[in-house]
Amino acid sequence: MTKRTSAKYKIDRRMGENIWGRAKSPVNRREYGPGQHGQRRKGKMSDFGLQLRAKQKLKGYYGDLTEKQFKRIFAEAARVKGDTGENLIGLLERRLDAVVYRAKFVPTVFAARQFVNHGHVTVNGKRVNIPSYRVKEGDVIAVRDKSKQLAVVLESVQLAERDVPDYIEADHSKMVASFVRTPGLSDVPYPVMMEPNLVIEYYAQN
Repeated sequence: MTKRTSAKYKIDRRMGENIWGRAKSPVNRREYGPGQHGQRRKGKMSDFGLQLRAKQKLKGYYGDLTEKQFKRIFAEAARVKGDTGENLIGLLERRLDAVVYRAKFVPTVFAARQFVNHGHVTVNGKRVNIPSYRVKEGDVIAVRDKSKQLAVVLESVQLAERDVPDYIEADHSKMVASFVRTPGLSDVPYPVMMEPNLVIEYYAQN
């Protein structure tokens, strides 16, 4: 088990929220934080604390990205015209691992990264093994023929706990999806509230 795969359970507990909406999340059993002091009453969080938490939650949701990766995406979102928060969400959702997860080819964001890394995915017919590869509108993402019968793929398609959002068209009989358009915050089916505006405030002050 990779460090990041085991991290997904810690992230839920640390945030006190089931950020992927998974049935097996430890938060469904205990709503307090990890460790011996997890049950202490929480004081009111400072503005900085709220901003930091919003950043950690968003960063964690996409497979616990490194600070360097996340900051680079944020800087790009700030450079592009328009609302920085909406741009940030759009850039994160255009990551190939995020699209593979959204299309329900795999059950988790962490599995999506590994799936892409191991060369199971093509974009417009060409094999791509870089999870951070940025998908464009109209791109066709497919599971390679020899990978379609993998247990992780068959299991994921049956998952009832989430649906494919409308900015992705997926055909599970062929294991092909197309990226229709770049979504905004309100289009993305986050199981918990994400606050990119607080992420902007965090980076503006730090």
